[in-house]
Amino acid sequence: MDQQHPIYDLSSRIVDDLAELQPVSATYLGIAGHDHRWDDASPAGLERVADYARGALYEIEALPPARDKWESLAIEVAKTMLTTEIAYFDSGDHLLEFDSLASRAQDYRQIFDHMGKDTTQHWHNIAARLEGIDGAFMRYRLLLDEGRARGHVVAARQIHAVVEQCRTTAGEESYFSTLRQEFIDSGINDSPLEERIAAGVAHAKATFGSFGDYLETTYLPDAVQDDAAGRERYLRAAYRFLGTDIDPEATYAWGWTEVERLRTAMAEVAVEIQPGATVAQVIELLNHDPERAAADRAEFVSFIEARLETALTELAGTHFDVPEEIRAVTVQLAPPGGPLGAYYVGPSEDWTRPGSVWWSLKGDGPFSLFDEVSTAYHEGFPGHHLQVGIQMSMSEHLTRLHRMMVWYPGLGEGWALYSEKLMHELGYFEKPDYVFGWLASQMLRACRVVIDLGSHLGFDIPNDQPFHPGEGWSYENGVEMLVNYATLEQAYAESEMTRYLGWPAQAISYKVGERVILELREELMKRPDFDLKKFHADLLEVGPVGLDLLRSVMLGE
Repeated sequence: MDQQHPIYDLSSRIVDDLAELQPVSATYLGIAGHDHRWDDASPAGLERVADYARGALYEIEALPPARDKWESLAIEVAKTMLTTEIAYFDSGDHLLEFDSLASRAQDYRQIFDHMGKDTTQHWHNIAARLEGIDGAFMRYRLLLDEGRARGHVVAARQIHAVVEQCRTTAGEESYFSTLRQEFIDSGINDSPLEERIAAGVAHAKATFGSFGDYLETTYLPDAVQDDAAGRERYLRAAYRFLGTDIDPEATYAWGWTEVERLRTAMAEVAVEIQPGATVAQVIELLNHDPERAAADRAEFVSFIEARLETALTELAGTHFDVPEEIRAVTVQLAPPGGPLGAYYVGPSEDWTRPGSVWWSLKGDGPFSLFDEVSTAYHEGFPGHHLQVGIQMSMSEHLTRLHRMMVWYPGLGEGWALYSEKLMHELGYFEKPDYVFGWLASQMLRACRVVIDLGSHLGFDIPNDQPFHPGEGWSYENGVEMLVNYATLEQAYAESEMTRYLGWPAQAISYKVGERVILELREELMKRPDFDLKKFHADLLEVGPVGLDLLRSVMLGE
């Protein structure tokens, strides 16, 4: 084909324009040139973003028709992304973008984890962001105040959780307290810059403290007590995360069948670990046996690094085509103050920042390992690290917008959960401990389906279930299920339950997405030319898309 379709140039320009409007997102995505600036999260600032999206959508709709499948995909993905973002703003849901895990309240601290710290310019960027952090929070407060004025205020539970995070970030255990020493350790000899960093650290800590005060004294009194999102908002969020509409009642019923299936499977593996033991007894053993744990943080990181290196070395070329740029994955420990768990941050656009898996651990050890093996494959390889790496490497076919700024948890988290199952099928859970941990991971995602749907839509627990039959959902019985069914420790279960209540419909995306991928694999296995490696390549090369579009592309519809 002689000339590239104009959707590619337009998509690249949209990325640059949105990075200019949203510099924090640009840093997360590894787009250079914006690391010294903050977003304008005020109502006026977000209106500018929405207006830009409307204009960009108009430009896309005026483009000439696509000439092949890649151009068609590029146009469809861009139109859907912009349409979805405009609908999110028009619904007023952006006024409720405040929760314990994935809102600006966390981004404004975590963004410093992902900024370069190797050069003088890197540290000038950090100093500038530290100095400007109060302005970022003031603009965010304008958004929250607009929500208060319009009656869009989140539940008190989310506010209490973020206040606690702010207190940690403002206190002695603050991540910011480490920055001056990090600068000294970098070997950069620049006393004025060091003083800027030191003053900026004090300023940032004070800003988080002030924001916590605002939440307690001004925002909290207007909070609602009911955690439920309600049906309309929930279904809007589900489509945004999945790229498909769901039947919530049918999905809830299916979630319970998965819970029952996994309860049986966990009981069967439990007796392999400890003959005659119950699931609860095995959980106690796995959580507290020092022989099954990493003694400290360093040993934990070494264990995860070794699992990922082995998987990548043995599966590259045999089951997956792995881009050279992601032949290594970094394992990092998150500073205190955030929610517990693990997450992945992709490589920068120019590949100078590697993809990394982050763990938020509580305490100094020991750390049980039985359920961390499946998490390593989920967050690292062949989960998000491979997924994002292939997506980033597809520059010839996928637009820059598609590669950099589009993300659907339905496919993204669905693939990562499918990766856990695949690693079991390939024999990488060599101990029954790890099989049990994988089943517990699956159980966690099944519990998320029933807890999330039940809590937000008011569904009762079925009468034929042994767990609180016929009752409605509460925070307390959600935590209880996560502890007793999904093997989580109490603090982690409480953090998870708070997350679900503040981020409606995101929690179901893992299991719903995995279900679609498994259904596609089963359907395509009926074809005589089916090849598992090609199935994985085809699925990942589509890039991040909604589940409806994934089905259409994979089945050739």
